[in-house]
Amino acid sequence: MGIIIWIIFGAIVGWIASLIMGTNEGLILDIIIGIVGAVVGGWLMSFFGKVGVTGFNLYSFLVAIIGAVVLITIIKTLRRA
Repeated sequence: MGIIIWIIFGAIVGWIASLIMGTNEGLILDIIIGIVGAVVGGWLMSFFGKVGVTGFNLYSFLVAIIGAVVLITIIKTLRRA
């Protein structure tokens, strides 16, 4: 059941990050961006001395969105190069 929740969490986070960044990646890439974004967001928060993703709560949701937006920014930059 945990993997299904992570997929749903990743899809929602990836979709919202895509809306924020004005991209249309599609469902599969939104899921991947959401899950990887949660990892990136957790790493960024630990870099600043804060707690990363701690479970399925609002704080973790915001951390994952921040990470997904950063990830989309990196992807957009690499696509231009």
